[in-house]
Amino acid sequence: MSLVGNWSYPTAIKFGAGRIKELPEACAAAGMQKPLLVTDKGLADLPITAATLDIMEAAGLGRGLFSDVDPNPNEKNLKAGVEAYNAGGHDGVIAFGGGSGLDLGKMVAFMAGQTRPVWDFEDIDDWWTLADADVIAPIIAVPTTAGTGSEVGRASVITNSETHAKKIIFHPKVLPTVVICDPELTVGMPKFITAGTGLDAFAHCVEAYSSPHYHPMSHGIALEGMRLVKEYLPRAYADGTDIEARAQMMSAAAMGATAFQKGLGAIHAMSHPIGAVFNTHHGTTNAVCMPTVLEFNAPAIADRFQTAAAYLGIDGGFDGVRGFVQSFNDSLGIPTRLSELGVTEAAIPELVQGAIIDPSCGGNPIELTEDNLTALFKAAL
Repeated sequence: MSLVGNWSYPTAIKFGAGRIKELPEACAAAGMQKPLLVTDKGLADLPITAATLDIMEAAGLGRGLFSDVDPNPNEKNLKAGVEAYNAGGHDGVIAFGGGSGLDLGKMVAFMAGQTRPVWDFEDIDDWWTLADADVIAPIIAVPTTAGTGSEVGRASVITNSETHAKKIIFHPKVLPTVVICDPELTVGMPKFITAGTGLDAFAHCVEAYSSPHYHPMSHGIALEGMRLVKEYLPRAYADGTDIEARAQMMSAAAMGATAFQKGLGAIHAMSHPIGAVFNTHHGTTNAVCMPTVLEFNAPAIADRFQTAAAYLGIDGGFDGVRGFVQSFNDSLGIPTRLSELGVTEAAIPELVQGAIIDPSCGGNPIELTEDNLTALFKAAL
């Protein structure tokens, strides 16, 4: 099977090794002549970023770069990015990196022409209609990890640096016009990032599959996404140069983010406030929370995971899946408890409040109350 394709679901995706070379054509398709490449601090000086800037420069697109992006990007990063975008006279954004670079890049394109504060566009009801859609700049997304799936998302997660709350900012036009998924860009990921981002994709699929909302396309995508992670994350973790494994994980990442249109649940409701307060790695935090949440949701999801277990080749139905998740985490060096990430019992009331107001709660198959969220945090601690 040739792992090369041109896809238009949910947006145009140029998938395959070496396709970063097609960035100039993607810019032309998006109407960009002077793009700003937005990435995070850790990627700014790496060879893959320099090579991408070289491709831009050779095509007459300049070398515009903004990299003042924290691991959990906040409104201060966004303000600086918008200032750089406007000062440089840019006409589009290349969002480049993992979740932080992708999310912040999309928000720079979104906010560069807006007059209202970013918090006015939180993913609540129809707040997105408050934005001026005509001034949203075009976006090209280039993921360099395989986990978040933000490259195919219509939203970004931005942390409020004052309240330490993560907010989901949504608008349909935040969906990138073109995505370049080049697995060669992920070859240099260290093992712990490979594991954490890969398990982020797995969590997206698990939660979408668990969600009670009706979306059969997303349901099926979530199931196949789980299989890809189960089969190929161990290979990518063991050998970072395994291009087939890296490619399949890139597919799984995009699939997870497509699938969670069906909804996310308690895993993300927990991990978002933990990341905001303790600045933990999002995917790793999801992985630590996953076994506890599966146990909590068991009365509502056990039957449907009988089907998943059979498809995934796991014996024992739901109990087998639950056991697999813990052993999978262990095999990838994931901490067992939240306390190993620095989470404290004293912080639980603050974390519960962050989880309650997180729209991610909406896709959990069991309603999340303050009492059961408190119990979940304590059980995972």
